[in-house]
Amino acid sequence: MGFCPQCRDSGTLHESAADVRQVVAPTPVASIVSDRLERLHTGIDEFDRVLGGGVVPGSVALLGGAPGVGKSTLVLEIGSALAGAGVSVLVATGEESRPQVGLRARRIGAVEDDLLITTESDIDQLSDLIRSGTYPFVVIDSIQTVTGIAGESGAGSMTAIRESAARLIAVAKEADVAVLLIGHITKDGAIAGPKSLEHMVDVVLSLDGDPHRNLRFLRGMKNRFGSVNEIGVFEMTDRGLEPMSDPSAVLSGGRDGTSAGSVLFPALDGRRSLIVEIQALTVRTRSAQPRRSVKGLPTSRVHQILAALERHGGFKTGGRDVYVSVMGGLSITEPAADLPTALAIASAVAGVPLGSTAAWGEVGLTGEVRRVEQADRRRTESRRLGISRVVEATDRRRLDHVLGELALYPPGEDSRAALRVIPYEDRIAP
Repeated sequence: MGFCPQCRDSGTLHESAADVRQVVAPTPVASIVSDRLERLHTGIDEFDRVLGGGVVPGSVALLGGAPGVGKSTLVLEIGSALAGAGVSVLVATGEESRPQVGLRARRIGAVEDDLLITTESDIDQLSDLIRSGTYPFVVIDSIQTVTGIAGESGAGSMTAIRESAARLIAVAKEADVAVLLIGHITKDGAIAGPKSLEHMVDVVLSLDGDPHRNLRFLRGMKNRFGSVNEIGVFEMTDRGLEPMSDPSAVLSGGRDGTSAGSVLFPALDGRRSLIVEIQALTVRTRSAQPRRSVKGLPTSRVHQILAALERHGGFKTGGRDVYVSVMGGLSITEPAADLPTALAIASAVAGVPLGSTAAWGEVGLTGEVRRVEQADRRRTESRRLGISRVVEATDRRRLDHVLGELALYPPGEDSRAALRVIPYEDRIAP
């Protein structure tokens, strides 16, 4: 410019070189792998299980879930457990007032001196609180309420969420403080905000469950410090979320085995086996388009199973409404649920109860029943619960063979003739 824009004098501007940043010398990987991570154990086994053994200092985790599922309750219980162990915890809530948080804390018994609450939502103030190092564990409830980003008039926008998370992550790494961010979800179930938010954090957790039931499932969608193949099961009570040490007994309980259309399935959610009940109900209909209602299973998969049952088992469901549900609010996507679903539908059509029966296997469109992974773990869990009969896939096993062994035949037909049970060797003989 040549002159000062304020005083209009010339020769008052001087050029100066910026300080050159020093290049940090690379670190040998051998010295890094020798360091062990000292985790913060919350004492809540179901939560520590999902994280891989506890909270890692300096890590940033993102917890998402539907409104009212219990996110704020869970983090308050975690903070209380850590505070009870002598770890100072700060919960910054931008959505609730102090009296509201106090009411929940009193109800669930989360009353600890080292558990502190603040309603601060300004990014600069939150950064200073984290940078102080006074609180080894900080909760931000929620990332959508953080304000103070330059150029943003309000909170919750894509840019505000991204910039707020970037600053909080940088401060957390610098101060070696573990930070847990709570995030809203969209109507499609994804965490609200830019997708890069999930890439930026170290851990992504999802808390879900049927809003009309008491069970809650905590899953790890991403974990840089452990396996994502873990699930934590909680029960919502008037005292908050209580960990369930034996969820299989609860998910499969309440059945007497005398009703048709019920089969047990040892589902694998990560490295954990949970015994769930798959129920089916079929009723005759005069509608030109019978209804297919599916809950907890992929609908397209159930349609394929119905086609395989009709083609290879003789069970015609074209004139019946079919209802299939996984009890307990658990969603199952693994192909191993094909066989128990097929048996539950066949049992409902034939009106034959299967009693205490557990099954697993993938049903192909050509009628074969294929093996699935980790059968030993499913068998062990079934044996632990005292299930009397186990039906699983073996080599050269077909769906019609399984139906015949369980005496499941289409109604109104000559039992064994209807299925045409033929040994496998005779099928492939010239």
